[in-house]
Amino acid sequence: MSGESGVTITPDEDPTLSFETETSGDVEEEAIKSSYKPPPEKTIEEILAADQEDESLRKYKEALLGQAQAGAVIIDANDPRKVIVKKLALCVPNRDDLELDLTGDLSELKKQVFVIREGVQYRIRIDFVVQREIVHGLKYVQKTYRMGVPVDKMTHMVGSYPPKTEIQSYTTPPEDAPSGMLARGSYSVNSVFTDDDKNIHLEWEWCFDIKKDWN
Repeated sequence: MSGESGVTITPDEDPTLSFETETSGDVEEEAIKSSYKPPPEKTIEEILAADQEDESLRKYKEALLGQAQAGAVIIDANDPRKVIVKKLALCVPNRDDLELDLTGDLSELKKQVFVIREGVQYRIRIDFVVQREIVHGLKYVQKTYRMGVPVDKMTHMVGSYPPKTEIQSYTTPPEDAPSGMLARGSYSVNSVFTDDDKNIHLEWEWCFDIKKDWN
């Protein structure tokens, strides 16, 4: 699999030898992280109070915030998190989505191994709910390993979201699964749903097999 700072596995490459050293993409990413400072968080009231003289902007913000204006949106009073991650789905054109339920025992996820046909194009969708307050700068980070060796890393900026009772979703851009005899085999994935303030809303591990065909 290929990501923002990852590699694409080709038939004449041994994927177990990838990422022996830090790539230039990783260096650039770390440099950005060290210099980037997220904007200060603002409450719903502060956002609505700003730019009141701009009628179109005021209406846009009111429409965007929706339910949050009526008061605190609480989905699960026993869960202190602002973001509750519900599901991961592997989406392939013309096939049913492969889904992982992220609301149960996360240690059981490795038993549900996805089968992916080599070379296929896929997307990953994350379903989540936001409660209590606006969440700023959500990010989805995914690291892929083969036999314990990292072979790919991708980071996707998800964005900022207001609290809502409905499930909200983010779908990654299309990725190509690796292909070739050497690329076939079992992979493990570490996924993290985080934000600009380095709050980890959920971290989980899952697995997939790259095969010549779906069966």
